[in-house]
Amino acid sequence: MSHSSYVTLPDSDRVKRPGAKVLGPADPTESMTVSVYLRSDPNTSPPPSVLERAMVPPTLRRPLGREALATADRVADADLDAVRRFADQHGLQVADADPVARRVQLAGTAAQMADAFQVTLARYRFQDAHQQWRTYRGREGAVHVPAELDGIVTGVFGLDNRPLGTSLLSRGSADAVRPADAAGLRGELPDGAFLPTDLDAIYSYPAGTDGSGQTIAVMAFNNMTPPGFHSGGYRLDVLKTYFEQGLGIAAPQISNVVAQGPGNDPGGDDRAADERGDSTGEIMLDLSVVGALAPKAKIVVYFSEFTEQGWVNMMNAIVQDTVNHPSVISCSYGNNEPEPDHGVGSAYSRAALKVIDGLFAQAALRDISICCASGDDGSADQVADHRAHADFPASSPHVLGVGGTRLVVQPPDTIIETVWNGHQQRDATGGGISRWFPLPPWQTNAGIPPSFNPPHAIGRGVPDVSAVADPNTCVLIPSVDGHDFPVVGGTSAAAPQWAALLARINQALGAPVGFLNPLLYTRIPSGTLRDITEGDNGAYFAGKHWDACTGFGSPGGQALLDALAALGAPAPANPVAPAAVAAPTPTPAPVHGHGHAKRRPAKV
Repeated sequence: MSHSSYVTLPDSDRVKRPGAKVLGPADPTESMTVSVYLRSDPNTSPPPSVLERAMVPPTLRRPLGREALATADRVADADLDAVRRFADQHGLQVADADPVARRVQLAGTAAQMADAFQVTLARYRFQDAHQQWRTYRGREGAVHVPAELDGIVTGVFGLDNRPLGTSLLSRGSADAVRPADAAGLRGELPDGAFLPTDLDAIYSYPAGTDGSGQTIAVMAFNNMTPPGFHSGGYRLDVLKTYFEQGLGIAAPQISNVVAQGPGNDPGGDDRAADERGDSTGEIMLDLSVVGALAPKAKIVVYFSEFTEQGWVNMMNAIVQDTVNHPSVISCSYGNNEPEPDHGVGSAYSRAALKVIDGLFAQAALRDISICCASGDDGSADQVADHRAHADFPASSPHVLGVGGTRLVVQPPDTIIETVWNGHQQRDATGGGISRWFPLPPWQTNAGIPPSFNPPHAIGRGVPDVSAVADPNTCVLIPSVDGHDFPVVGGTSAAAPQWAALLARINQALGAPVGFLNPLLYTRIPSGTLRDITEGDNGAYFAGKHWDACTGFGSPGGQALLDALAALGAPAPANPVAPAAVAAPTPTPAPVHGHGHAKRRPAKV
């Protein structure tokens, strides 16, 4: 096949990471596997509308058969055959072809891949956010495909394996405690900290629920550490001791699915390990919170590499999992959005964002809720350009973005909850206005403000909700060795709180909540959640109702369940009032809007 017949793959442009230096060409003999994503069969009926389905109350939705969804999703046989011919012409092996996932895995050497996709592959060296030197195999410019594949191929991932970033975990200032045994945790709690089970009452999780019958998918990215270091995982024996002896509850059922990379590879979970890219601390946090708040749910940890290819392959593994059937996803990872006009320095290509968001939409059609952390570096989101940046994937219009708060409980039952902002780097909740995703129809009447950045456009507002995340008022969890118990927070802690809550609401409703946002914004009564009205994250300030720091606020778990149940209740035979939605059960504890910081001019 002549290279003159090649065309540019739309949205595949990449530039090198900021500050990255080219070390030299990639090893031409290096073995690699790329994931080629394809369009759905253009001759089949399109899938149902995500928005229309989400607007139906959970208890009134009719399940969509997986066979029907697979038919709408699958790739045409002719398109698969075209990719196979392309692979054969370039000496590439078809390692896997999944027509429902619309993915073909091609294996070959770096030289073969560079020739097949008309790219130049090189080795790059850069310093990450922790000033650690790291390398990656990368490319600059666009990917190219033969004209015969124009419009068929939607993305090619794996040529460039740059790390996307780090988890959204933040460690508290208090020293880790070391009790004589786990049973003594309650007596060793640092001031202001909580055990995860304490949040059950504080946030009014529905009584009589524990997540039974639900499966929670916990996303776990690893394989980003330097050679010779473990890259991230958990120890089941340590978690079992923590749940049973420290929290006094039964240990949840935990299993693994490996989408890409080494799988469960526990290493260290201190600051030094975090800075090496070891995600062990993140994974231990997610499992501690989800397991404490939904102890009877089945927890499945999906492991993958924190690269574009790892992201799309993990989401495919979750969406297509016909064994575990997850109903909720907890995601504690993210990056600042790419700039839609030029993409300079972006962690993601535009093609990757489109494919990932398409997979989120597929999850929504399967009634899977996705809870994503909104970021831990305020409105700047780790970009030192004096602008505001939303964090992806929380900025996707198909997920529930979860912001962070500072939570203080004063005896006997006074709760003070404000925006989390420690006024230091990586010490404030993310949130803002997306530059990539336009304003969704369900946010039209939510009072989404213009972006802080010129030309002050209005886009998807983030987050949607919030929960405690300040690392100084967050949760005590076990270190991976089981000896120390640090206080850990970040929106990494907030997202699994919401994942556990939705699993318990699913249990109570007898139906999956699925994609919550359209109902949350248009039909759930105001005041159902605990509105956070004081504080800021840099460029944006909290206020009544929705804001770009905490969304609609923190859980009123029972109230949210009552509101969703009311939407699906039959209308009374002789209505005496026009209201169609029953009033929610109020969150029990009083809330005071007492801020820990005075208002000040917006900054990023």
